Amino acid sequence: MTAPAVSTATATVAEALRHAVAELRAAGVATPERDARRLLAHALEVTPDRLALHDGALPAEAAGRFSAALAARCRRQPVAQILGRRAFWGHMFRVTPAVLDPRPETETLLAAALERPFSHVLDLGTGSGCILLSLLAERPEARGVGVDASAAALRVAEANAAALGLGERARLVEGDWTTGITGPFDLVVSNPPYIPEGEMATLEPEVRDWEPRGALAAGPDGLAAYRAITAGAPALLAPEGRLLLEIGPGQAEAVSRLCQAAGLAALSLRADLDGRPRVLVAARG
Repeated sequence: MTAPAVSTATATVAEALRHAVAELRAAGVATPERDARRLLAHALEVTPDRLALHDGALPAEAAGRFSAALAARCRRQPVAQILGRRAFWGHMFRVTPAVLDPRPETETLLAAALERPFSHVLDLGTGSGCILLSLLAERPEARGVGVDASAAALRVAEANAAALGLGERARLVEGDWTTGITGPFDLVVSNPPYIPEGEMATLEPEVRDWEPRGALAAGPDGLAAYRAITAGAPALLAPEGRLLLEIGPGQAEAVSRLCQAAGLAALSLRADLDGRPRVLVAARG
């Protein structure tokens, strides 16, 4: 679905906003008011909280940018991809269709990782680098490695590392989970793909049609990535090193069994703000 262009001859900022909300609602967007404000602020090159200060006519250049952004959102492209950025753990990360849009729920993994000191961290399936780079920003003495199978994703992570001034402490490697990686690491983290293939068609269009399938789907039961990670991570962990895994709904028991079968112990769970088990914490004895 394509949104009609915003008229630069008659539209005020308020009129353009009302038009956008209606179009987004008609396109099935779940949060039309919030998204319209973010896109209009982007077009005006201001922050959303300053839109109220712009009550006159919408400038022609801004109207053009807004029309293009609105059309993209009506096609259900995620706002973060349209804006090209997403806030996560107090930092701004570049986002493209090559990487997952960083989710607020993943901050549960960051909080759990920061419960104990670490100096050498491995991030498996690093994507945009948001987990690895946020951890390094919190621990100035630490160094880390981010692994991803996608060269395009690693280019995004490299740009984010450079923007945050972390390029010298973050090594980014193209690879298949733990293959070819040498430790030891006192912390291994991952937000791997965990959606069963059969459930992909049921996802919202923003996810199903716009985010990288390889970062979402993980075999018939959604556990393929966990099998690979738990098979390789123990050999990379230092004594008492920790493995932290973000998990999907209903996967806590199955992933716990995989960790135990790999010889990992001290299993515990961390819930997100909705109370759902979100992160499994395991450790090498």
